[in-house]
Amino acid sequence: MSKKESFIKGTIILAVAALVARVLGLAQRVPLEHMLNDIGDASFTIANNVYLMLLTVATAGIPSTLSKMVSERHALNKPAEAQRVYHAALIFAGAAGVIMTLLLYFGAPFYATNIARQPEAAAAIQALAPALLLFPAIAMMRGYFQGRNNMTAGGISQIIEQIARVLTAIGLAYVLLRLGYDDTWIAAGASFGGVLGSIGAFAVMLYFTVKLRRSDRELKLPVADRSIPLGGIYRDIFTLSIPIVLSSLAVPAVNFIDGSIVKPLLMGQIGPEQATAVLAVLGNRAQSVAGIPPILAIALSTSLIPIISAAFARKDQDHLERQVTLAMRVAILTGMPVVIALCVASYSINGLLFSSLGGSGIIGFLTFGTIFQITMMTTNSILLGIGKAKLSMVHVMIGIVVKLAASFLLAPLFGIYGIIASTALCFLVITMLNLRSIKAIVSFSILGKRWTGFGLTVIAAGGIGYGLNQAGIQMVDIMPARLAFLLTCLVVGVAVVIIYLVLLVVFGVLRQSELSSYPRLLQKVFRPLMRLQPARMRERG
Repeated sequence: MSKKESFIKGTIILAVAALVARVLGLAQRVPLEHMLNDIGDASFTIANNVYLMLLTVATAGIPSTLSKMVSERHALNKPAEAQRVYHAALIFAGAAGVIMTLLLYFGAPFYATNIARQPEAAAAIQALAPALLLFPAIAMMRGYFQGRNNMTAGGISQIIEQIARVLTAIGLAYVLLRLGYDDTWIAAGASFGGVLGSIGAFAVMLYFTVKLRRSDRELKLPVADRSIPLGGIYRDIFTLSIPIVLSSLAVPAVNFIDGSIVKPLLMGQIGPEQATAVLAVLGNRAQSVAGIPPILAIALSTSLIPIISAAFARKDQDHLERQVTLAMRVAILTGMPVVIALCVASYSINGLLFSSLGGSGIIGFLTFGTIFQITMMTTNSILLGIGKAKLSMVHVMIGIVVKLAASFLLAPLFGIYGIIASTALCFLVITMLNLRSIKAIVSFSILGKRWTGFGLTVIAAGGIGYGLNQAGIQMVDIMPARLAFLLTCLVVGVAVVIIYLVLLVVFGVLRQSELSSYPRLLQKVFRPLMRLQPARMRERG
C-alpha cells in the first residue's frame, strides 16, 4: 500500500469512527430525556459539560503533537527516541488523570451548589470523575498509534467507548428508575456510563499495544532511550500543543459557561424551578439537536486541510487560495441546509424525540447559531493548516470573553434567548477574526457576488420548510402525534434539501465550471442539477 493510499485509508477510518461516535453520543440523550425530569436532565447536562471541558484541557492537542513527533522520529530511523517521547506522554497522562479526577470529584459539591446553583448535579459530576483517570492515557495511546500509521486502533476504541458509554448510561438509568431512585441518582447512574466507556476504550488500546509490541520485538526495534531528558521532550510537546488545546476549547467552554450561568442568571426572572427546566431543555434537547449540523460540514471541509497545509508548505499561493475558498464554501453550503431543516422543523423534532413540546424555540434558535460554529471550526482548522495555531488560540480566547460579557448583558433583556444569542455571537466573532488573519496571508473569496443568491436560497428554503412544518403538525388531530411529527420531519427535511440544492444551481451560487474542484460526493449530487442553470452562468467563474 502506498503512503497516499495509507493516508486516505487512515483518514476514512478516523472520519467514520468520529461520525459513529458522534451519532451514538447524540442518540443516548433521547432515552435519557424520557427517563429523567428537569432536575435530572439539568444535572446530567452540567456533569457532562464540566467533564468535557476538563477532558479537552487534559488531552486536546497533545495526541496530534505526539503523533507528529513519533512519526518524525520513525522516519529518521530513531525508534528509541520515539519510545522515549511516548513514555514521557504517558507519564504526563497519568499525572493529569489523577489531578483532573481529584479536582472533579472533590470540587463537584462546591461547583454544583455555589456556581451552577444545581446541588443535585454534584453526584452526577462525581460519578463521571473516574473516567478522567484513563482518558488522558487513552488519548496519548491514540496519538502514538497514529504516529505509527495505525489509525484502526484509535477508530475502534472510539466506537467501543461510545457503545459502552451509551449502553451503560441508558441501562443504569433504567435500572435505577425501576428501583425507585430519585433523579439525582438516576442522573449519576447515566453519568457513570462515561467511566465504563473509558474502560472499554482502554481495553481496546491495550489489546493493540500488545500486538504492536510483539511486532516490534520481531523486528528487533530498540526500547526507549532513557538517556534523553524528559524536560526537553515536555518543552517540545507543550510548545506545539498548548495553542491547539486552547483553540479546541471554544465549544466545550461555551457549553461549560452555559451550564454554569443559566440558573444564576435566570433564577431572578423566572424562578429556580423554571430556570432548571430551561437548563434541562438547553442541555439534553437543544445541544443534542444542534450537534447534528457540524458533522457533515466539518468532515468535508476538514478533509481539505492536509491539502491546504501542503500548498502552504510549497508556497503555492494560487493553489492555496483555491483550497481555502473551497474549504469555506463546502463548510457553509453543506452545513446550511441541515441548519435550515432542523430550525424550521424544531417543533416537530421536539415532539418526535422528546417527552414534551416545551422548549422548541430554544432548540430552533440554538441550532440556527451552529452555522457560525461550522465557520469557526473550519477557519480554526485552516489556521492550524497554515501554521498559525497561536492566532487561532488568541481568537478563541477573545470569543469566550465576548460570550461571557454578552451573556450577562443580554440575559436580563432576553432570558435564555439572550444567552443563546451570545453563543452565536462568540462563534461569529471568532470566525471574523480568523478570516481577517487568513486574508492577511492568502487572498480568497468565499462566495463573492453570489451572497445575494445564497441569501435568497436560504430564505426560500426556510420559508417553504416552515410552511410545510406548520401544515404537517395539523395531522396530530387525525393520527398518533409521534407519527404525525415523524412524517412532518421527513417531508420538511426532504423538501428543504431539494429546494436548497435546486436554488443554489438556479441562482448561480454553484457553477458548472468549478464543480470538478468539489469533493466527489458533492459532484455526484450537483452534476445532474446543472442542466437547470441558465447557460450564461454555467461557464462563468
